[in-house]
Amino acid sequence: MRNCLILGSGRSGTSLAASLAQRAGYYLGEPLQPPNAGNPLGRFESFEVNAINEALLARVLPRRPKGWLGTLLMPHVPLPRQRWLAAVPVGRRIRSTPALTARMARLTAQQPYCFKDPRFSYTLPAWRPVLNDAGFVCMFRHPAAAAQSILRECQEEPGLHSLALDFDGALRVWTLMYRHILERHCHTGEWLFVHYEQLLAGDGVTRLAAFLDAGLDASLVNPALRRAQPTGAIPEQVQRLYQDLCTRAGWTWL
Repeated sequence: MRNCLILGSGRSGTSLAASLAQRAGYYLGEPLQPPNAGNPLGRFESFEVNAINEALLARVLPRRPKGWLGTLLMPHVPLPRQRWLAAVPVGRRIRSTPALTARMARLTAQQPYCFKDPRFSYTLPAWRPVLNDAGFVCMFRHPAAAAQSILRECQEEPGLHSLALDFDGALRVWTLMYRHILERHCHTGEWLFVHYEQLLAGDGVTRLAAFLDAGLDASLVNPALRRAQPTGAIPEQVQRLYQDLCTRAGWTWL
């Protein structure tokens, strides 16, 4: 079984892919984040992985002033635990520290591992020294569906209520994450691109199993869990990015 990281915007099928890996016997870290309204079966994200990525992103993102002033003046700047919805410019470099790298190494010493976190879309370069031969799985879905799902999550999760995010802002986060992946990350290492709809249809599970050299239980896939549909116009730049991802996954976007 191949070690792997699962990347991609939140609300794009990353939890479903990670659930398949967990059932196959992968180490996901412990303890895991609890289920929530958006992921009733679980998020399959490690508190420690999230904490490391939060610390990495905190090094490059602006900070809000403390107290009511920060909430009032800078609601678009993510607070801790909200940074899976951060908008990080493509040119910004994220570097680790010796202490954070040591924490990463303790996680990757448990094998086979499969770590999932949308923040990897930004922080992957800081993790590379401890990953060795890990493969990379990029999950995605139609950007409008992902954006609508992100907005629903912001409404349902109390910890996200202070983050003022609209449809255009959610699309910006989606775009930046996949620009990082396509422009900075995917030229190194072995990558598999999978559309969320491919997992639901079953052929994506087959491709993922072959990539990971692991037996995956397709019975975990439940199309009834799909809630968001692609509604809302998307800019041409976003459409081109989505088409690039679809081509890499072998998914017809029309």
